[in-house]
Amino acid sequence: MGDLTRDTDRALEEARRVRDDNRAGGRHRRAAERSIGRESRRLKSRHFGVKIRNIVIALFALWVASGVIGTILGGIGFMGVMALIVASVVALVVLGKYPKLKVPQRADLARATDAKQLVGRTELWLEAQRPALPAPAADMVGKIGVQLDALGLQLDGIDPNHPAAHEVRTLVGEALPEMVDSYRRIPQHLRAEERAGATPDAQLTSGLGKISDEIDRVTRQLAEGSLDDLAVKTRYLDYKYGDEDMALPAPSISAPTKDPA
Repeated sequence: MGDLTRDTDRALEEARRVRDDNRAGGRHRRAAERSIGRESRRLKSRHFGVKIRNIVIALFALWVASGVIGTILGGIGFMGVMALIVASVVALVVLGKYPKLKVPQRADLARATDAKQLVGRTELWLEAQRPALPAPAADMVGKIGVQLDALGLQLDGIDPNHPAAHEVRTLVGEALPEMVDSYRRIPQHLRAEERAGATPDAQLTSGLGKISDEIDRVTRQLAEGSLDDLAVKTRYLDYKYGDEDMALPAPSISAPTKDPA
């Protein structure tokens, strides 16, 4: 009787675990469909625009060709109209799916030529990895996407040989993908087992948190130059035009008095 009870408890626990995994997987799939940053959203929008353009061109070509054929033959008939409709539907389905958005490979991250390209490629790559990550790490990926957008704005226009730009390329293009790849190489059933004081799931989340902190530090460091520049311009304006305390009082205008008769 005791063995049967234990078996029943194990079966119930396994069922709960499967249920929780399915729910978490559903959340991950919904999260994977969302962009983690502005640059990845921009790349997706541009890709979607290319699909719409291809569909419009294909439909226009089909209907123009059917019109030309109909003019030459004196009409395309019922079968011709049906063939045109079928061809239009096929074009919509095929061109709506293809070409698929190309997810950057890990090697593509390090080869990015400018800040926007590096940020956009990294965000797309992280979005593709997110469904395979534990929930806390997936949430951290979303935070990193927002930080990458801010970092990209600071890097825009900076010399690629600048020490900060090199540090970002190493951090985002090498350290971040290497950490995620190292985690994904671990068999799934071993990711929740504690080793060296922590599970791989916890180690990944902690490592992503450190990378997030480092991205924030570099962003603030780069922003200090802009803040200093703004302070200098403000002091210059105060010096040239004065502030409210130094402004001259406006002259008072009194009503004119009449000369005594």
